[in-house]
Amino acid sequence: MLVETFAFALVGVVAGAAALLSWPAYFPAGRALTLGTAVGSALLSGVVAHFALDGRYPAASIAVSAVASALLTSVLARPDLAAGRAPAHRHRPQREGAHRAGAHRRHRHA
Repeated sequence: MLVETFAFALVGVVAGAAALLSWPAYFPAGRALTLGTAVGSALLSGVVAHFALDGRYPAASIAVSAVASALLTSVLARPDLAAGRAPAHRHRPQREGAHRAGAHRRHRHA
């Protein structure tokens, strides 16, 4: 189990470093947060997989650790804040006078 724990931690470091090196603009949060999330999720998911598989398939446990680390690290990605992208607004700009009460258009039932 000790060797597998080091393998899980190494998988997490590799997943976090790969994310930061591949898409550095997508991770505006700190590098420590990204690497910490990758390593923490790799360790936790690897240990859970180890006990779920009863320790019989260490390669499968490491594979589960890699997938879980990549998935949870991708949660931190913010492509909308990447450099060179304009923020996309979801709403159309309001017309003058639309802020008054009762100025909303509603559908009329025929």
